[in-house]
Amino acid sequence: MPDYLSRVAGRDVESALRRRGAVLIEGARGCGKTWLARHFARSEARLDDEAVVLLAASDPAEVLKGPAPRLLDEWQNAPQLWNRVRRECDDRPERGQFILTGSAVPQDDVTRHTGTGRISRVLLRPMSLFEAGRSTGGVSLRGVFEGDAVSSMPNEGVGLREIASAVCAGGWPQNLGESDGDALQSVRDYVGEVVRVDIPAGSGVRHDPDMARRLMLALSHSVSTEVKTTKLASDMSIGHPPGRNTVAAYLDALRRVFIVEDQPAWPVSLRSKAVLRKEAKRHFVDPSLAAALVGATPERLLADHTMFGLLFESLAVRDLRVYSQSDLGGVFHFRDNTGLEADAIVERVDGSWIAAEIKLNADPNVIDKAAKTLIRLKDKVTRQRSGNLAALVVITPTGPAYRRPDGVQVIPLTLLGP
Repeated sequence: MPDYLSRVAGRDVESALRRRGAVLIEGARGCGKTWLARHFARSEARLDDEAVVLLAASDPAEVLKGPAPRLLDEWQNAPQLWNRVRRECDDRPERGQFILTGSAVPQDDVTRHTGTGRISRVLLRPMSLFEAGRSTGGVSLRGVFEGDAVSSMPNEGVGLREIASAVCAGGWPQNLGESDGDALQSVRDYVGEVVRVDIPAGSGVRHDPDMARRLMLALSHSVSTEVKTTKLASDMSIGHPPGRNTVAAYLDALRRVFIVEDQPAWPVSLRSKAVLRKEAKRHFVDPSLAAALVGATPERLLADHTMFGLLFESLAVRDLRVYSQSDLGGVFHFRDNTGLEADAIVERVDGSWIAAEIKLNADPNVIDKAAKTLIRLKDKVTRQRSGNLAALVVITPTGPAYRRPDGVQVIPLTLLGP
């Protein structure tokens, strides 16, 4: 792994250490939590070490000793430490005493109430294109919200082949600088570990590894769509499909280890009588997982623009989540029963929002059609919501960033940053 690279979530960790006695960094295994935490920590205890876990059980106070901030890595392996950390935060007047990292929500969910006001949470996702050095960041998402001009030349030397490579390698820090072949194999290995180890260790689900893999494969075939649980069960079936409750339990297990992250429907009131569809879109925390499960390579994606388009949309949603997180932004989707839709709605806590269509094909006719869809959406929302509209955006993979005469902005993902 290369030397530390700045993470967008780092500003959230820094802020949390100023405000609270401890910060919990959560996220999928291998997304860089320890890497990020060590940037701030002055001492550490590794709780993926069995001997340290045994010490935590017999003498937890000893594990907490050390210069602050003290890193407790993979703390969920010794969940009794949560209340000890909380107590230390009560007893010590100083802020920024502990950094906890975890790749799973504990089965007994001890964190639900007892950390309130003492322990702040930061979700770390895999690296965005900007964090991985694949985007210039010349167009700031925060700037778009604040009305900055969108104008930038293309990211030279980056084409669809490089985008396909980014999709397959994913935002995993260990894949930075690796060849396509090695990165692909690394993600395949990761999927195997999720199925065999992470689900039972992190969620407590007594599971069939083959069924877990079939669910992940079914999700991969429906990535970036609003597929229902019943359809997933049907796609998983060998003979008789699994029951809905079984599929729901496996989905919950994947959420507990931060592998899936659905994109909810945008809760907006409409002027028309059209009914907003409430189904969430399905995504993995990183599109490389879906790519690995369906056997994609950069070359195969370039030959299958349908699958490539779905994975590119998932890539864009991942990056929008990363870039908007520090501004308390949520990433939603919109579709009503008339067929009007937007691939992504980024809404900040102040109510301001951006509507985006995500298009792999940057042909002018495709962009024109996407722009017209966004303008229809703007015209359809209530006057109150329209007043909070910050921008209408078409996200493409490459090319220049510019504002169209109709006000719609075209922003390549390879130019976008926080």
